[in-house]
Amino acid sequence: MTNQIPELVCGFVNGSEADFAALVRMFRRKVYASAYRIVGNHLDADEVVQETFVRVYRKREDLKNIKYFSTFLIRVATNYAIDLLRRQKVQRGLDDHKAAKAAEELELSKKVATPEAEYENKRIMEEIQGALNKLPPRQKITAILHDVDGYTKPEIAIILECPEATVRSNLHIARTKLKRFLKHRL
Repeated sequence: MTNQIPELVCGFVNGSEADFAALVRMFRRKVYASAYRIVGNHLDADEVVQETFVRVYRKREDLKNIKYFSTFLIRVATNYAIDLLRRQKVQRGLDDHKAAKAAEELELSKKVATPEAEYENKRIMEEIQGALNKLPPRQKITAILHDVDGYTKPEIAIILECPEATVRSNLHIARTKLKRFLKHRL
């Protein structure tokens, strides 16, 4: 599958609709997972996925290095997710936070065996999400991309279009703040 990606990207850049559809099928879940971790709810994550692929399709001629298609795709998704969060912060304020909490509660309720464990998991997730929400956007996204999604620091530097030293700095600061925020809470 991974060795097909360069061929599919080449075909897509040259106008192949079938190759684009294959790339969407391959990467849709990965883009959705990253988007969900950033925006915190399913509806907005779906919007990020859709808009990401629309933007990639429109900018296919700008794709210079097919080797980094996955990184390019996640960068587009991350940038759109950041923009979406900024717009929502102005538009909705606290309503978005409530919707994200409800979605988290629903997810937790599907995975927990006992009411006590459910309550504890819910409390921990609320504390972690609250701590993440206190971080500035770049630190939050850097921590999520590295510690949750498993991207390397060089990959994150490409995604966020910044020097690797900035990624290391943001990750260190984010982790330090998260430890401080969560120290007495968990």
